[in-house]
Amino acid sequence: MIPAIMFQGTGSDVGKSLIVAGLARAFTARGLKVRPFKPQNMSNNAAVTADGGEIGRAQALQARAARVPLSVHMNPVLLKPQSDVGSQVIVQGRIHGNARARDYHALKPRLMQAVLDSFHRLEAESDLVLVEGAGSPAEINLRAGDIANMGFAEAADLPVVLVGDIDRGGVIASIIGTLALLPANEAARIKGFLINKFRGDPVLFAEGLKLIAEKSGKPSLGLVPWFAGAERLPPEDGVALDNFRAAHGRAIRIAVLHLPRISNFDDLDPLRAEPDVTIELLRPGQALPGDVDLVLLPGSKATIADLRVLYEAGWDIDIRAHLRRGGKVLGLCGGYQMLGKRIEDPTGIEGPKGGIDGLGLLDIVTTLTPAKTLVEVSGEAPSFAAAIRGYEMHVGQSEGADTARPLLKLGNRFDGAISADGRVLGCYVHGLFAADPFRHAFLNALKARGESGVAYEAGVEQALDDLAAHLEQYADLDRILEMARAR
Repeated sequence: MIPAIMFQGTGSDVGKSLIVAGLARAFTARGLKVRPFKPQNMSNNAAVTADGGEIGRAQALQARAARVPLSVHMNPVLLKPQSDVGSQVIVQGRIHGNARARDYHALKPRLMQAVLDSFHRLEAESDLVLVEGAGSPAEINLRAGDIANMGFAEAADLPVVLVGDIDRGGVIASIIGTLALLPANEAARIKGFLINKFRGDPVLFAEGLKLIAEKSGKPSLGLVPWFAGAERLPPEDGVALDNFRAAHGRAIRIAVLHLPRISNFDDLDPLRAEPDVTIELLRPGQALPGDVDLVLLPGSKATIADLRVLYEAGWDIDIRAHLRRGGKVLGLCGGYQMLGKRIEDPTGIEGPKGGIDGLGLLDIVTTLTPAKTLVEVSGEAPSFAAAIRGYEMHVGQSEGADTARPLLKLGNRFDGAISADGRVLGCYVHGLFAADPFRHAFLNALKARGESGVAYEAGVEQALDDLAAHLEQYADLDRILEMARAR
């Protein structure tokens, strides 16, 4: 068997994704061919693969850490929430259909074959597969048909490392409690534990590590201190937005509408990295500040539903007042569609057939269609005289008079639109702001400034190197590799 090991958590957001990313970079630096794998992910933060599929953004970062191209097989099942009880189901990069939570549990056993097929494909091209679980194996009410945690570990015959988050408190109980809830054969798969996000003097937790090892019968694989560089890496999912804090007092203020089905919000990360930019996430019920320079409408997994929320919040009125004061508005993907006159959904892609009036700030009409555009792109933003790279991930096409003033030129085609007065802009491309020249030019158009010197992509690479060094220092990588090889 090819060496492989799975990292499961005592709960969500314990840091499994970053642990796997750091290990991928560290083991790659040791000369191993590493592949990341997550059987099932739930996130509206997705990335486009070279072959026109999509996977979770966390696996895209892990692949980058391993210095390998993205593959749909790194995340064979991706759930993209469209409502509180239902999701779009992506299987090996392609839309499988929509499913309510109850229906998905019945579907899971039929997806195991695709999950194993993808895993075996990665095995065939690697020296080591690092597998990330989802949520926690202690969710025993979801164990039947499980493909995300112990169900997959059993099917693929994998050793498991249990990751606990000490920052949230109760880590001893969470590790011991997880093991107590598992049947004996599954508990035996856990070969050790790793405690993440530690702050303070490690000497003070030495007794805690000893107690966990004694009560669990499992060895400690490390006490990993809080990694401050995590803020330089794209976040995994919406949990990151719940902890978002704006850095006020900066020269350029950008208000972002945090709608319920916000997607691909890592578009904001390069802007947040700028020392003179404040990003303010506004949730429904919060008024749009009168002195922001830009209102940004981000991507959405349910554009029509999110547009209704926008209206209910009264943000349409606030946006028009913002424009009257001389402000600017940018819409990305679903946000771009909202800026138009109308969104038509003749086949019921997002729900009942029909449509909705848009904000009318751009002279375009969007028609949602079953075909989904998933493609990496490169080109330029002529108005800003800057090159861009990114990706498209959307359903629907937008047409209208304002597309005669496109925001982007992508090879031999154009994308997006700019209003006649130049203050409302939109396009379908995600990832624009990762390109340093475009980001600097765009921000300079909002408010005159010098280039900050922030090199976003180089910063991500440095953060991955720093994370790898962090884990080399504080986690027992040799023992983890030994466990993977003893599979």
